[in-house]
Amino acid sequence: MSKRIFITATNTNIGKTYTSKLLIGAFTKLGLRVGVYKPIETGVITVAPDANALFETALIHNPAHNALSLNDIVTLQLSLPAAPFVANQGKSIDLAIFDTALAKIEAFCDLVIIEGAGGLLVPIDEEKMMIDLPRHFNALTLLVTHCNLGCINDTLLSIKALEEAKLPFVVGFNCRVEDTSFETTSLPYLNHRFGSIYRIDNDIDTIAKALLDTISS
Repeated sequence: MSKRIFITATNTNIGKTYTSKLLIGAFTKLGLRVGVYKPIETGVITVAPDANALFETALIHNPAHNALSLNDIVTLQLSLPAAPFVANQGKSIDLAIFDTALAKIEAFCDLVIIEGAGGLLVPIDEEKMMIDLPRHFNALTLLVTHCNLGCINDTLLSIKALEEAKLPFVVGFNCRVEDTSFETTSLPYLNHRFGSIYRIDNDIDTIAKALLDTISS
């Protein structure tokens, strides 16, 4: 089995795919053959946009992906842009369907980046939420959070959920150009609470190494 990193976020449109693409490059520089997997994508009309972005980036860094298709990279594609429970009309989803697809990808890589959908408590079906996937996959979680006002609350809530689930994780902040108040309104507390933080844009190589160190520990 390859190393597995599960990418989640504090909400939708926070930067999971952006972060995953950067990590593909960072892990490749460390000498790893990187694979990508998106178990569930909603809002798919013709082509799954997030999975396709991951697939195209992976092809650049690991040409072995030429043996795969986009449908190998994203298993469950649903048209309604909503939580899987809603987009799939509440039908039960057997997580075993993801294992076969993941095994096929792992034949071509040393590490797989698995991207979730939305945040940790997004419902998959009546019984399962997105937070159940890293445990199912035996994957280390990277929590991607934002730098808008309110990021302290959102980040701590997601950390609390991961800690209560006893899931190992690393946190990265995806600061965008428009997040001009972050340094004065949020960073002081975050540095007080955590000592320092990882920023996706500046620290992606350090984040990649931290993820590998956590897997090995």
